[in-house]
This record gives sequence, C-alpha cells and structure tokens, in this order.
Amino acid sequence: MPMTEQATGAHHPQPRARSGGQPSATVEHVTGAQSLIRSLEEVGADTVFGIPGGCILPAYDPLMDSTRVRHVLVRHEQGAGHAATGYAQATGKVGVCMATSGPGATNLVTPIADAHMDSVPLVAITGQVASKAIGTDAFQEADICGITMPITKHNFLVTRAEDIAHTIAEAFHIASTGRPGPVLVDIAKDALQAKTTFSWPPTQDLPGYRPVTKPHAKQIREAAKLITQSKRPVLYVGGGVLKAGATAELKVLAELTGAPVTTTLMALGAFPDSHPLHVGMPGMHGAVTAVTALQKADLIVALGARFDDRVTGKLDSFAPYAKIVHADIDPAEIGKNRTADVPIVGDAREVLADLVQAVQVEHTEGNTGDYAAWWKDLNRWRETYPLGYDLPEDGSLSPQQVIQRIGKLAPEGTIFTAGVGQHQMWAAHYIDYDQPATWLNSGGAGTMGYAVPAAMGAKAGAPERTVWAIDGDGCFQMTNQELATCALNNIPIKVAVINNGALGMVRQWQTLFYNQRYSNTVLHSGPDAPAKGTRVPDFVKLSEAMGCHAIRCEDPADLDKVIEEANAINDRPVVIDFIVHEDAMVWPMVAAGTSNDEVLAARGVRPDFGDNEDD
Repeated sequence: MPMTEQATGAHHPQPRARSGGQPSATVEHVTGAQSLIRSLEEVGADTVFGIPGGCILPAYDPLMDSTRVRHVLVRHEQGAGHAATGYAQATGKVGVCMATSGPGATNLVTPIADAHMDSVPLVAITGQVASKAIGTDAFQEADICGITMPITKHNFLVTRAEDIAHTIAEAFHIASTGRPGPVLVDIAKDALQAKTTFSWPPTQDLPGYRPVTKPHAKQIREAAKLITQSKRPVLYVGGGVLKAGATAELKVLAELTGAPVTTTLMALGAFPDSHPLHVGMPGMHGAVTAVTALQKADLIVALGARFDDRVTGKLDSFAPYAKIVHADIDPAEIGKNRTADVPIVGDAREVLADLVQAVQVEHTEGNTGDYAAWWKDLNRWRETYPLGYDLPEDGSLSPQQVIQRIGKLAPEGTIFTAGVGQHQMWAAHYIDYDQPATWLNSGGAGTMGYAVPAAMGAKAGAPERTVWAIDGDGCFQMTNQELATCALNNIPIKVAVINNGALGMVRQWQTLFYNQRYSNTVLHSGPDAPAKGTRVPDFVKLSEAMGCHAIRCEDPADLDKVIEEANAINDRPVVIDFIVHEDAMVWPMVAAGTSNDEVLAARGVRPDFGDNEDD
C-alpha cells in the first residue's frame, strides 16, 4: 500500500528491479545474516544493544567478525530498547536494538512504545520463526509486526534473504526522516540462513513516503504578522525543535521578537534555562509563570509541540484568549487537540529560519511588537512565584537539594537521564539545561525503569561525556540489572537513587486525593517485612555485587563530598543511595482534569494574578 508519513503496518517486501542507485563495484555472495550485518555497517550503525536467541542467532555469528559494529550484551531486552533510545537522544543518530523471536521481541514493546511517543529514531531488529512456520504457533513465535503496528512508524516482515539489505536501508531512512520514530524489522530465521548477493547502496522503494520539510511561505508571513501584532505572545517549544537541530534558529527568533519562551519537558535544553527570555517549563508540574503565561497569552506559537494533556490541563479551558500558530513536521498533530489559526507543516529548523526572515521584514516595515506590559506581568509572576522547596525540619536529606547539588557539581556538558515520577520533575526543575541533548527522559509514555539503560546508551554513544541517571527507588528496581552490563562493557555511568522508600508520585496523589491512604506505595515494608532498619534491597550491596562503586548518603553535610567522589570515578559505574525525606512533594501542580487556571504554587496556595486589561 502507498505509505504516508504516519502509515504503519507490516510491510512484506516484494521482488523488485535493482535499477537506479549506485551499487558497489563488487557483488558479494553472502548469507542473509551477513547481509544484515553488512547493511548495518553501511548505514553507519556503530552500536547495537541486544541479546541473542534461537531465531536471531544466525545474525550473531557474522556480528562477531564485524570491526565496525559494537554489540552490547544487555541483561533484558527492555534494557536494550531504552539503551538504543538513550543513544539516539544523546547522539542524534538512529539507535539500534536486537532481540530474538517471541518473548525476546515482546520485551521490546515497552521501549518501542516509549520511542514512538517521544519521536525517537530507533530500529528494532527481531528474529522470527522460519517463514513456513509463521502462523502455526511455532515455538517462540509471536506476531511482533501485528503487536507493534500501533507503536511503530512502520514495520517490515522479511522472509527472503535478498530483501534484507534494502529493508535495512529503508528502515533507517524512515526512522530518521520526517517525524522521527521507531521502525521494526522482523526477519525470518530461514531468510538469515539463506544465500544471497550483497551490493550497496540498494534501491529504496517507498511510494508515498515524502515528508514535507519546507513550510508554506504564505503561512510563515501570516505567523510573522501575528507575532508583531500581538501584545502577549508566547513561544511554546516542544521536543521537535531538538529533533530538528533548530536550537540556534530558536534563539535568534526569540531574541529578535523579545517574546517569552517556554520549553516542554521534552524540550529542556532547546533554549537556555538561564536566558532572561525563558519563563520555565509548562504543564501539570510546570513553573507558575510558564503555566500562567500560556493561559493569559493572546498568541501561542507552538513549535514542534503537540498540545499534550500534561501541558494543556483541561483542554477546553486552555489558553482561552490565544490565537494559535502551530508548526510541526507531522500534519496529523496540527489541529489534533487545539485548532490552529495558522497551521504550518514543515521541519522546525526551516520553519524557524523562515520565520526569522519574515519577522525581519515586518520590522523593516515598522511593525514591531510592544511587549513591555506583558513582561511587566511575567517578571512580577517570576519574582512572586519562583521555584523553591523547604528543607526537612528533622535534618534529613531533601530530594530537591540532592538533585540541585548534582546539577551544580556536574562537569560541563553532563548528560542527565531520569526515570518517571517525583525525581523526574525535580530534575526538570532544579538542574539547569543550557545545551541541547543534555536532558533525556521518558515524556509521553512515562516509563518507569528508563533512566539506567538510557544512561547506558547515552554513555555508549558519547563516551567522553559525564552521564548521570537520576532515578527513584521504584524505577531503579525495574532495570538496575543493566548496571552489570555497564560494569562489564566499560560504560561508567553515575546513578543517583532518590530513595524515599515509596512510589513517590503515587504516594503524593494518595496524600492529596486519597485521604493519606497509602495503599501499596511503600516499598520497604510489607506483611512479612524484615526488622525495621533492614534495607530490602540494600542498594549499596546490590550495586557492589554488579561491579559498581556504591555509596550511601543520609546526612546533608556529606552531600557535596559524595557527589564529588562519584564525579571523580570514571573506571566503573557509581551508584549513590540517597536516603531522602519521604514527605517531599512536587510543586507547582495542576490536578489532573482541572484547568491550568487552578495551578497551585504550593499545597493550598493558589496564586493571585489579577486580570489582564484585555481579558
């Protein structure tokens, strides 16, 4: 079937003529497995995270001989998928993971869904039972193409050795162009074992797949006019700006217009946190100024953002006074949640570059925006409702302080990954992100267990950079086995376990909305728990058993010392078990299902903004 930008589904390659393209001078006679590894080399894949098993096993033999592809043997396929995502987010290249059929493939479903939600370029290669056995419920058979159809940008089932090379080329092209995303290539075992010929580059055949990158000039002019005519504009920046490598263009546009900038959870680092035009992160736990700026705006310029429910709150009350300029490379996102007054389909980098020129034309014609009154309001809100936290009265560690100090003491260019929950929000708030690709997290899917394997992938892709995983004790217990992978493969990440003994964000909701009934959120006790004071598990002992240097920190006086100790160790992974106060909460907060107008700066504290004269 013709394939559009968002088409998904199992694609069964058909025989095709090998006309066009520029084949290599030599045609090699190889197995399908050798063709697969050669193809990975030719598309520039230098790292693959995976685990061998029966149906993918033929591919692992030629992989052993490759001098251009490094394989990292993980401890769980979910770790392979998240590591490939971390690698892709840190490097901007396509991440690659590999697994066998059946449970090996299904263990990749969570990271594939995660990559799909966050538009991460990923190629997942899975083995499949022999082509004649497909559909017979053979041993370790699963219809992974059918299973992943809703969560891949596209997927392929390959049953012939001669189709492997062009399928890999097409998979990498699809994953990395247009709106990035995951592509699955499922290869039957007999296709890996059969003989074929190999030449490169192969002819690609993707009818209908033509992502639009250049925006329409008329729409750009309309957007520029609205920017210069508005009184209360906001540049609402999403992760698409990072994906497009458009951070320099964004800075030029922001400084040219003087409009405030808010960066979503997926866009932190796209615009410097320290820049005076930056008003913070929007959303359920966003900065009060950012949340309120969107609510009071008369124009929102959305760039590579998708009006996610965590940003908008109750959708029909979101930004009631604002006209919307919505620019995205995926036309399906425009108008999906909020009608756009000026829709712009295009790559964020090209959109921003064209917008800069159009705004400059407006300025030369004497049309410049006057945002003085707007900035007076914004600055008042920033001063009145800054981010902040109270230190525990009992002298225990504050989780916010722990994360803030890690950020302050980290070397320049450190990459931070985070799990999901309270520690994720604190890491978003209390670490300054002034460079792109320094903040990696699971935004759309909210996947617990993301941080450690993603940090592993980021460090494998950027070995010269320091990589810190900020994790919770709940998230850490889902994927910490990958610490053994790190120790055995010279991937010296650093892990901060923010250990409050509970599933922190769920506990916060139970405190606020369930009358403090803490049903199944306490991690360190149970009906048959050991004596009080016994740690189950003991994260220091566990980490040491997996080849890490491990430290426990409970005293605020030791905080800087243990962080500096961790930063100084670069020959093995380091884990610090920070025992923090269990009652700390994430503020600000907009309760689920409520309007952003009801944002709470702290528990029970609703800001008083007054009214805009134009409201």
